[in-house]
Amino acid sequence: MSEPHAVGVVQTVQPTVKSPLAGVNVLIEGLTGTGKTYSIGTLADAGIETFVLFTEAGLETLLGYYTDPPPDGKGVKYDQIPPNLHWHILSPLVQSFDALANAADKVNSISLDAWAKIVDPDRGKFNRYVDLLRVLHDFPDDRTGAKFGPVDKWGTGRAIVVDSLTGLGHFAMALVIGGKPVKSQPEWGAAQDQLERLLRQLCDGCRCHFVLLSHQEREMDQVMGGVKLTVSTLGRALAPKIPPMFSDVVMSYREGLKFLWTTANQSADLKKRNLPLRDGLDPSFGQIIAKWRSRGGVIEK
Repeated sequence: MSEPHAVGVVQTVQPTVKSPLAGVNVLIEGLTGTGKTYSIGTLADAGIETFVLFTEAGLETLLGYYTDPPPDGKGVKYDQIPPNLHWHILSPLVQSFDALANAADKVNSISLDAWAKIVDPDRGKFNRYVDLLRVLHDFPDDRTGAKFGPVDKWGTGRAIVVDSLTGLGHFAMALVIGGKPVKSQPEWGAAQDQLERLLRQLCDGCRCHFVLLSHQEREMDQVMGGVKLTVSTLGRALAPKIPPMFSDVVMSYREGLKFLWTTANQSADLKKRNLPLRDGLDPSFGQIIAKWRSRGGVIEK
């Protein structure tokens, strides 16, 4: 039983300290199998309440951070998944084999030029992008069934992680074209615009930390020549616009049994604000949060 309040003593509630800095925006790009999803566990380890939105398969890898031995084989690190880790899976829309067969038959019988001018009458069924925005408006946790409100109202004690940019691109394109197989140039532009708007809202319209995971593609560098590693997204016009939105752009890679990060690889457009400029970085968000806090960032409760 609690002690009664002393007579004449005014009980005050300590206000939440607001961080003078908004959260960090981090883009992790890398080839498949380089530890991008695995590293999310270090964000929860850093004391940030972490919410992961999966647009493709990845939950098994994240859970493996807690349940499986590390890649170097030095034992299991955790007994249980921490309570500050939440996730929601927004699976891509799939069609039946019958629907795929009907679509293939149409491809075989209609010219590509004609396809480009057709509006899919079933486009409204391909609304995963709308579902995505609703998830961000009131994040539902698959783990507990709880909802956590709009991401753009969260403070710096929380982070939204999107795994991955590839899934976002598929959702945005399907929003515009539905299920038709041929895309016109205006449709490419409309889908790119939707995706760019979303990323700018997450980077600039939210105070919480934002982490985006992305696969990489090799593209010809039209300015300097040679091959450039870029984020895998909707077309060449959008890819160069994405890294400048972020405070840190990191490339993940693997050496033997070790997952590593780099901010110094010259074949990719990388960026460092909370990390040193070098190869061989430990793939941990703890160092990013620590640097952010040293500059005045506060983990809001």
